[in-house]
Amino acid sequence: MTDESPRDAGEVLIVTGMSGAGRSTAADALEDLDWYVVDNLPPQMLKPLLDLTGIAGGALPRVAVVVDVRGRTLFAGLPDVTRALRDARQHVRVLFLDASDDVLVRRFEAVRRPHPLQGDGTILDGIHRERERLRPVRESADMIVDTSTYNIHQLATHIADLFAESGSAKHTLTIQSFGFKYGLPPDADLVADMRFLPNPFWEESLRALTGEDEPVREYVLEQDGAREFLDAYATALVPVLEGYQRENKRHSVVAVGCTGGKHRSVVMARELAARLSQVSGVAVRIKHRDLGRE
Repeated sequence: MTDESPRDAGEVLIVTGMSGAGRSTAADALEDLDWYVVDNLPPQMLKPLLDLTGIAGGALPRVAVVVDVRGRTLFAGLPDVTRALRDARQHVRVLFLDASDDVLVRRFEAVRRPHPLQGDGTILDGIHRERERLRPVRESADMIVDTSTYNIHQLATHIADLFAESGSAKHTLTIQSFGFKYGLPPDADLVADMRFLPNPFWEESLRALTGEDEPVREYVLEQDGAREFLDAYATALVPVLEGYQRENKRHSVVAVGCTGGKHRSVVMARELAARLSQVSGVAVRIKHRDLGRE
């Protein structure tokens, strides 16, 4: 008897999101990582494509499909198609690229192109229509990346960080330091506030240094509650990371903040990363969002 069930085609990534948020840049970055990329595929063609990759066996281990509102009425079927694929396959994920309205308007104006849904209205009208249409897709996405502050090179680097081979890791954890005065990271899954610790900024000898310098590290870790917090928070995150792996959530962001994102948050992010890098199946990356700001 022949087994007619489709072979495992490896990872499948659906790339979608707002027009102007960087889908083409993400697709190019994935292609550079040896993903097989298909652009502007109607959602209804996803299953035939995956059947084809199954027939190809290991020839197409990682497939990325860019799906967006250029498909107009066909695009409406994406949530149902994605749900059906997730029920049938283990490795289907959705990456949703987003950006703030004002950034999207500036990007469309820079390239002098209309928004695909603007019709007789303005660019902003098109953006609002697209947001409404994409709401259910965004809510069910595995990963949301806000590209408002990225140029194309930074976005390509971020995509490479997310989707480059990570050995046997089942989950990639990004620990990101940031400054509250510059706003919360929009893609954070969890946020920790380090403003309960004294600020090294008020120590004249430490002000010009950063959390990557040993004197600042020693100062922060010597404060009451610093090491206790690290130990307790790392312990609390272990079952969370293990649960993410069971639920096939492949990436998460823990944001660690202080006032300016230069001293306390940098130290604590690095220390937290050292503790969580010991968790089985988890690859840990560190990002300091606001370290270079004045």
